Amino acid sequence: MTEPQVFGSHEPKTLEQLRDVASRAARTALMADGHLGYVMPIGGVAAYPKQVSVVGVGFDIACGNAAIRTDLTRPQIAPHLTELADGIQQAISFGIGRRNRADDAPTDDPLFDDPAWEAVPSKHERDRLRAKARDQLGTVGSGNHYVDVFADEAERVWVGVHFGSRGFGYGVAHGFLALGQNRAWGERAPERETLLDVTSPVGDAYWQLMSLAGRYAYAGREWVARKVVELLGGREQELVHNHHNFAWREEHGGERFYVVRKGATPAFPGQKGFVGGSMGDDAVIVQGATSSDPAVRELQARALYSTVHGAGRVMSRTAAAGQRTRKGKVLKPGAISREMMLEWVKQKGVILRGGGADESPHVYRRLPDVLAAQGPTVEVLHVLHPLIVVMAGAEEFDPYKD
Repeated sequence: MTEPQVFGSHEPKTLEQLRDVASRAARTALMADGHLGYVMPIGGVAAYPKQVSVVGVGFDIACGNAAIRTDLTRPQIAPHLTELADGIQQAISFGIGRRNRADDAPTDDPLFDDPAWEAVPSKHERDRLRAKARDQLGTVGSGNHYVDVFADEAERVWVGVHFGSRGFGYGVAHGFLALGQNRAWGERAPERETLLDVTSPVGDAYWQLMSLAGRYAYAGREWVARKVVELLGGREQELVHNHHNFAWREEHGGERFYVVRKGATPAFPGQKGFVGGSMGDDAVIVQGATSSDPAVRELQARALYSTVHGAGRVMSRTAAAGQRTRKGKVLKPGAISREMMLEWVKQKGVILRGGGADESPHVYRRLPDVLAAQGPTVEVLHVLHPLIVVMAGAEEFDPYKD
């Protein structure tokens, strides 16, 4: 075990989580947008010689960001932003939508015939999970998942999306959380550290299905982003795409590891990434630094070639939005009102559809501060100003938890 590399400042409980993970991992790091998570902090990176952490990868396996640069410019779409926002909200399934409603939904993607499906332990569970995955491919979900339209510093229009593997990844995570604790697939298991040896049958099965969930998430995000580019009337010029809840086989310092990133973006030298801010703040396209400075290269190595995945929360969802019954009765008022959220995005000139107070810009750090704390390990290539933000509505729920 080596001493963790920590970027930025964090609450004691977040650092305590990191130290706990570090007691089992060979190498660890915490990005500047880090905050408290389940077992492993969000923004955490951990390298294991022969193991993978089910809770480390998380329940939204392969959650990540994709951004497409289009051939459009801001002046071309500026007169139509309201109409375009409504069109995105209608064409893409958010939150409560249990299946992709589009006529061209990618239900025949080759990934549904992948041999990795056989790793699900029973035919009944396999068929059930595959049917759910087929229905949900290309749906966005709720919470902090979004579709955004941006303009960069050259007035070029970008489309950005953020979501993961939906009910498929959720089912895989819970299934192996149970198996790793000697319970049956589908049985409720405590959300505690579950390290699987990747050379064991159960570890290999998890790795196969986690990898398939990664392909699934890539396919879904690219379908949604390209669908929105089509709605805008543009053409794709460049795609930047990364997972930030995933595990990879990598080499670090001449050794082979299984590297888990939970809310952290891969950032090897020259590797591009799309990092969002909040619904009312700029996002960025970054790349891993290409510096020849030995000090920078050493810092990148200590970060396990990783960077932030967003601005990072400073307030929990419950603290921000409060608590309500299913019928809407207020049990505990939140610190952030919808009016406060709407005023922020209005001041930024953003057209918002959906979104809850628990996703207001008030509950996030400012992305420039987070990037500054991350130091010279990444380089900002483009700054993206949000024009349109579309999310699930405040009262909608995410069906992948069903």
